[in-house]
Amino acid sequence: MKTRKTEASRLPLLSRRRFVGGSALATGAFAIWTQRSHAETINTGAGVDFGSPASTPWVWPLAFAKHAVPLPAWKSLFPVVNPAAHQRYEEFVPQKFYDICTSEHLSRPHPQYAASTLFAYQNSVPGVTFMMRYGEPVLCRIRNELPAAVQGFGNPDVITHVHNGHHASESDGYPEDFYSPGTYLDYHWPNIYAGGDWRESKGTLWYHDHRVDYTAQNTYRGLAGFWLLFDHLDSGNENDPNPDAFRLPSGVPDGVRVKGCYDIPLIFTDRRYDPMGRLVMDVMNMDGHLGDKMLVNGRIQPYFEVERRKYRFRLLDGGPSRLYRFELSNGMSFMHIANDGNMLAAPIEVQFVELGVAERADIVVDFSQVPEGVNELYLINRMLQQDGRKPTGDILPVADSSQLLKFIIRPETNVPDNSRVPSLLRPMPERSAAVVRTRDIRLDRSNGMWTVNGRVWNRDRVDVAFKQNTAEIWRLSTSGGWAHPLHIHMEEMHVLRLNDEPVDGTILHARKDVFTLFPGDEMEIYVRFRDWLGRYPMHCHNTVHEDHAMMARIEVAP
Repeated sequence: MKTRKTEASRLPLLSRRRFVGGSALATGAFAIWTQRSHAETINTGAGVDFGSPASTPWVWPLAFAKHAVPLPAWKSLFPVVNPAAHQRYEEFVPQKFYDICTSEHLSRPHPQYAASTLFAYQNSVPGVTFMMRYGEPVLCRIRNELPAAVQGFGNPDVITHVHNGHHASESDGYPEDFYSPGTYLDYHWPNIYAGGDWRESKGTLWYHDHRVDYTAQNTYRGLAGFWLLFDHLDSGNENDPNPDAFRLPSGVPDGVRVKGCYDIPLIFTDRRYDPMGRLVMDVMNMDGHLGDKMLVNGRIQPYFEVERRKYRFRLLDGGPSRLYRFELSNGMSFMHIANDGNMLAAPIEVQFVELGVAERADIVVDFSQVPEGVNELYLINRMLQQDGRKPTGDILPVADSSQLLKFIIRPETNVPDNSRVPSLLRPMPERSAAVVRTRDIRLDRSNGMWTVNGRVWNRDRVDVAFKQNTAEIWRLSTSGGWAHPLHIHMEEMHVLRLNDEPVDGTILHARKDVFTLFPGDEMEIYVRFRDWLGRYPMHCHNTVHEDHAMMARIEVAP
């Protein structure tokens, strides 16, 4: 159990059957809020919609969150911390302490749009960036300072999940462990390698609200941020004297501090706005919510000035339902170094990367390769998607693609660059645990509800009983006309086969925590759970599907 300031009261849950079939809200309704936090429901009528207002591109620079700052030493002892509430706490005694709040925050994505009242971690959208290191255990207190009754969509009860975190169940952000305004939870993040294996290192993680039934709405309203993890190899220092260090482009921006920073986190989201430029969400759309404005780090079509040298970009599909195909507008190639934020065995030179919701890709772009005289290019999305179900399968011509981010290349030449992309990165861990069974996991739809193996989410039911330190083969499949990015908490899995084809030599030959399935796909993965016990969810990360019951409970037992 997590430490609570007070026992968090729970609001009564609206049953999913009533929500789908008998809600007082009309189908197609949009929830809206303004800078005065006034909210209303607009019945747009079946099939009627308004598009977001026009916005001039490349007006604002790319924004960056500030780094989360640990408490100074003299403040590091929290009152009422209960070590017994956390697995292996005395083994991994916290060395750093954070005090973070969730609260309302006024923000606008573009100067031509109105300000909307968002939810935020530490008054920042995206949320503050956590900079973590292996071997430095952390205790983080997250206080809920949202109002008890919020205007518009979303829910004031929260629970934070570090996506791809290797954390005990009580600190994982289990969806049913939400807590109310005026209370807090303590999260113990030990920052250890899974199974004690350095090959299991994770790098690009993110954190977001995971409140059951409201993950889509609360993250859409702003509760998400980056959580980066470093070790002796991926050290975050391109001048590292350690001969084994990767020395990748380094320096993560800290708020307005951008100069000298070449490790750039980018979260891509799509949103929809009313004619005044106020954020709206169609809360009755069960297929998936698709916005008509694509944002990078919370801004519509920002620009970013770069030097003629290498940059590491950490790309994250922040959802809620859109998939992306990222390319550079001039067609130049770049190095793909990490999949789902985890280092590949060796970098791969590519011209595009495709991401499902919650998937990540780390890439290195060398702007010194851009011809002299060319001073701008664009990061574009060529994936055509017209609704929340799935992409159409068509790749847009470059001229018709969505321009997401403008790179302005500074004219200086001979820019110092001590970074590199090593020919070898991090080898795949061995699949050493004994396989004890094969299990089928099917993502489907039944009676208008999203299901896992034919069943909707039930907080009291164990769907997968898993014995610690064993392994299983899971056969993932889906049907119907939807794409489903399946996320499994706590551990990373190995993809063995996709549609009867081995994945060796492909980008799927990597450690992954999200598995994007398209209609008719069948994927075979190797699954194991090692260091922690308790309950963990797996769910579709099209968060609209997740909130409408496409989630199952895994129970890891000794």
